[in-house]
Amino acid sequence: MKIDTVLFVDDEEHLRFAAEQSLQLDGLSAQCFEDAETALGRLKRDFPGVLVTDIRLPGMDGLTLMRRALEIDPAFPVILVTGQGDVELAVNSMRDGAYDFLEKPFAPSRLTETVRRALEKRRLTLENRVLRRQVDAREAIDVQIHGQSPVMKALRQQMRRVAASEVDVLILGETGVGKEVAARALHQASKRANMPFIQINCAALPADMIESELFGHEAGAFAGAMRTRVGRFEAARGGTVLLDEIDCLSNAMQAKLLHAIQNRVITRLGSNERLELDVRFVATSKLDLVGEAEAGQFRADLLYRLNVVTLAIPPLRERREDVPNLFLQLVAEAAARYKLDVAEVSGAVLSSVASQAWPGNVRELRNVADRYVLGFDLALGRSFNAHLSPDRPGLAEKMADHEKSLIAASLAAHGGRLRETYEGLGVSRKTLYEKMQKYGLSRDVFHDDD
Repeated sequence: MKIDTVLFVDDEEHLRFAAEQSLQLDGLSAQCFEDAETALGRLKRDFPGVLVTDIRLPGMDGLTLMRRALEIDPAFPVILVTGQGDVELAVNSMRDGAYDFLEKPFAPSRLTETVRRALEKRRLTLENRVLRRQVDAREAIDVQIHGQSPVMKALRQQMRRVAASEVDVLILGETGVGKEVAARALHQASKRANMPFIQINCAALPADMIESELFGHEAGAFAGAMRTRVGRFEAARGGTVLLDEIDCLSNAMQAKLLHAIQNRVITRLGSNERLELDVRFVATSKLDLVGEAEAGQFRADLLYRLNVVTLAIPPLRERREDVPNLFLQLVAEAAARYKLDVAEVSGAVLSSVASQAWPGNVRELRNVADRYVLGFDLALGRSFNAHLSPDRPGLAEKMADHEKSLIAASLAAHGGRLRETYEGLGVSRKTLYEKMQKYGLSRDVFHDDD
């Protein structure tokens, strides 16, 4: 980001002209204004520049402009320009947040020197903010999206890139994989983190109230509308809207939603006023929406508007090596939630957990972790065959899958330490290495260091 813009405010035209010439000759971008109100309209947080303003202005004065600018961004450098009688006022204003002041008449070199120092300060401030956001984004995603398998590491990296952008996102995955958790992590890792996160369960919206819920209504818009209601989209201004289970919306509502997403405007029921919509949309579905669109069950134009970026969260059965560590994490969370001592998890329990199919994915695994912490019988040896697809693997595949799960569970139980792992499994070091290579297991998977 180039930090070289100077907003210069003075009601005297010849001073604006002289300042603009001096700043431009020094290679800076100057925007000059005769009143504070117009200059204030150009300001926003992270503005790549500084403000120079005369104290004495018609209408809003320079001190009020400074206070309003610092409300937008407390670290924004404001340089005050004073007459001879305002020097003491300017000095006092530095305690209120002014960066510096210039006393009229000032030499062009004095102006450019002061502005250069303020711009350098602004550059460092904005660079630190970018770095802080990157750290916050990594932490927000790493804390909530668990798993050290290659597919989960790749997912987190993709989410970090997406979080920094403003694109709409479609999150796909089976029931229980954590689509809502991923949506919240994206929001918390984005620039919108301090703004609202509005979750809308499309499957639970009453059919006759969907428009009112989403877009709001004016008083008297329909029978029973006694007062104006702000819709969910309007309430989310500046933040993120999660459209959970978007595939459950009717075709008619999909068309209205498409209009809102495409144009970023909404109109309350009973009103003709168009409201600008500054939100980011994140949608989730457990269905293959491409297939649904091809079958005519979902609008293709809405799909293509939403899936600027598509994140696919894999089920647990496709990342079995994550199950042992994930179970340990969920046990620790459950213990903290119930204010109980963390239950010790034996290698046998981890092995049994890792061998299951978990058709309910993380949600089901979390329930089992809760029962474990509360001391209930886990019935971990139960069969999940009733939940599996008809294309069940053969005996050899089942045995290989079970062996992989046992090794992964042992690695998790011993924190990736190989000697303890092969001794615990009763095999040689060479055998363990060969098995790990065969099943694509790495000791690094069991250390949270990505």
